[in-house]
Amino acid sequence: MRTVDVSLGSRSYPICIGEKILSTLGGHCARLKLGKRCAVISDKNVAPLYAKAALASLRKAGIDPVLLVVPAGETSKSLDMVRFCCDRLARHRLERTSFIVALGGGVVGDLAGFVASAYLRGIAFVQAPTTLLAQVDSSVGGKVGVNLKAGKNLVGAFYQPRLVLCDLAALRTLPSRQFRAGLAEVIKYGIISDAALFARLERDLLLLLKRDAAVLAAVVARCCQLKAEVVRQDETESGLRAILNFGHTIGHAIEAISGYGKFLHGEAISIGQVAAAKLSARVCGLPGAEAARIEALLARAGLPVSIQLPPPQRNGLLAAMLLDKKVTGGEIKFVLARRIGLAEPGHKIAPAWVRQVLAAPAAQPSRA
Repeated sequence: MRTVDVSLGSRSYPICIGEKILSTLGGHCARLKLGKRCAVISDKNVAPLYAKAALASLRKAGIDPVLLVVPAGETSKSLDMVRFCCDRLARHRLERTSFIVALGGGVVGDLAGFVASAYLRGIAFVQAPTTLLAQVDSSVGGKVGVNLKAGKNLVGAFYQPRLVLCDLAALRTLPSRQFRAGLAEVIKYGIISDAALFARLERDLLLLLKRDAAVLAAVVARCCQLKAEVVRQDETESGLRAILNFGHTIGHAIEAISGYGKFLHGEAISIGQVAAAKLSARVCGLPGAEAARIEALLARAGLPVSIQLPPPQRNGLLAAMLLDKKVTGGEIKFVLARRIGLAEPGHKIAPAWVRQVLAAPAAQPSRA
């Protein structure tokens, strides 16, 4: 098992990465003295696969768990679902000395983490991510929250987990589309801060798509290390942490205008990253060859790299971008890359340029 530490003083916690480690969940929670009662929040896809093992591990450690199952998909990231979960926690009489386990992908982690931050003004929680996207990104760093109709993650908090437990064996049951969507965030880390990781992804993509155990373990650990270092330097996104949003300004807007269902998060972010790469070439001098490498790798991973929008939807996309959390003084701020491995936040981009890069045809993809 590999361990990555997220160093945040009194809010520090470990990320444990390994094969078939869900059985250790209860022991970890007991050692952390999180409490004798907990709620495991999962969804209708994940609970039938992994809830039994999680509950058994907790019980073996002397912890009394209750299972809450929510619908699968982005629509569960809502204030209505927060209310549902809090009502159930109160019905089961969970106390401030109780805790929550988020067992599932990014939606479950964001929802459960926000519930933990709000219930009784905050109780402990643990992330047990079961998707690639959640293991490398959303489970780490303490950003939790839910969506509004107006936009993604507009209600939330910075609330750190006490533990992140990444069982790589869970990725073997992940549908191919979900796994590929997670690769969008993996590729992002190479773009924003690690050119060597990006080159490795270009070289080992076939092995990664086959879910080769050694490659997967190394890549997940490296992504967690990169995010942990960014979070250590900027926990509440006052500066450096914004680089993690490369491709997300457009990606979140795509999710919003398509009703949080047509595109998986990673698919929308893939389109956003290609657009951000094109803007980077125009604004920051990202070499054209490197912009092409970014688009080619995302395409080889089986991800969408462009979107065709009629004028009314294009206008809706820009309106959704203006509701993004990173808008300041009515101005949209983009994260752009100067080269693969170096990104920087805070670039003001004219709406006309966004329209142009979204309207540009996609390059012909090569096979993985």
